[in-house]
Amino acid sequence: MPERKGHASFFSRRNRGGAEGEGLNADQIQAELAQLRRAVDELSTLNELAREIGASLDSGVVIDRILKRSVRAVKAEQATITLVDRAEMSRGKTLVRVNRSSGGHEHYHLDQSLLGWMLLNKQPLNLDDPRADSRFGGFAETSQLRNLICVPLMIKAEVIGVLSAFNKARGETFSQEDLRLLAIIATQSAQVIENARLYEEEKELQKIHEDLRMARRIQLGLLPAVAPVVPGYEIAGTSLPARDVGGDFFDYIETGDGRVAFCLGDVSGKGLPASLLMANLQATIRGQTGAEVGARRCVERTNVLLHRSTDSEKFATLFYAILDPRDHALHYCIAGQEPPLLFTAGGETPQKLHAGGTVLGAFAEAAYEEETATLMPGDFLVVYSDGVTDAENDREEAFGRDRLVDLLRRSAGLGAQDLVAMVVQAVSQHAGERPQFDDVTVLVLRRSVEG
Repeated sequence: MPERKGHASFFSRRNRGGAEGEGLNADQIQAELAQLRRAVDELSTLNELAREIGASLDSGVVIDRILKRSVRAVKAEQATITLVDRAEMSRGKTLVRVNRSSGGHEHYHLDQSLLGWMLLNKQPLNLDDPRADSRFGGFAETSQLRNLICVPLMIKAEVIGVLSAFNKARGETFSQEDLRLLAIIATQSAQVIENARLYEEEKELQKIHEDLRMARRIQLGLLPAVAPVVPGYEIAGTSLPARDVGGDFFDYIETGDGRVAFCLGDVSGKGLPASLLMANLQATIRGQTGAEVGARRCVERTNVLLHRSTDSEKFATLFYAILDPRDHALHYCIAGQEPPLLFTAGGETPQKLHAGGTVLGAFAEAAYEEETATLMPGDFLVVYSDGVTDAENDREEAFGRDRLVDLLRRSAGLGAQDLVAMVVQAVSQHAGERPQFDDVTVLVLRRSVEG
């Protein structure tokens, strides 16, 4: 390193001995002694800096200590560290991520032209009169700025920021020795700053993961743990989010008059934003379901409320039905959801339920239709999200509706819970090693053969 060469050259000259050592005059000796004192001061500065910044993983603390040592080392009024966002740089932008200053004077900072020059050239810079330099016009309004030195903070030939010192004390100008020492400080500090940043990012990532795990537990708690007991019927459902949390849900709601409402919804998007909207939608539906409210009316009210509480880019699909076990009538309304499949006892081709309207939340004045299907003994209804049919394998082949229909037809004798488990297993086997792209949700309503 440059400073080591300087220090070594002094000691080599002093150790040559003999006539050359004895021939030094007083001025030369004073110069040698001054250089020795400066070398000792530099080594002391670097030693103390290494001890101070090595004891903390807080990037703010590390940067403050570097700035204080830099001001003292080169006798400047102020120093700054400007870190840049490397992700933005890769897209052709320069974004300051951290800009911290020391000293009680007017706060100086690098203008964009000077910062760009440093990022491009990756070398130290000494400006005796920055306001007069035509390359950097951003300092024209800074009346108190006399001189500055800048050195890059580098990690493996990549600039992560710039260390700068402003205004040499007592009206002096920065020397090349000052620039060299600041460059050594930058070299010693860059990796420490980077380590502190990575440590903080890791802690933040751990916090995010813990928040997501908590959100997942909360979301799973919103889904029904057990199905309501309806004489003559089996009801089962499940939802598997593609990420920690998802935008699919299913629910059962007893209306209080012997009927049971059940629904399956799919919110646009994925992850945490979708899960928040899902919770909002589920709560809205529960609030609208009641003994005197039919399927169409519930969906219409839910659409209006969802439209009011979300922006135009957010929407949801929904299957909503009310089962009256007394006459085995299923009153349903579909809002943009995949058409459920109604398998009749002994029938080969399932009936697709279609009545309803457009997705929820897109239009405030959307109109919906309601229809009624009668469930006979042995009939079963399968409601599913598009995560089932859209699931792809390594050859990018979708699971598809035909495969789902064939699977259900061959398993028509299974109970509701077994049908749900079988569909989920089949989708998983089809995808193989391919990561789950979308939430998978399945709901089955089955009338007993003896019912």
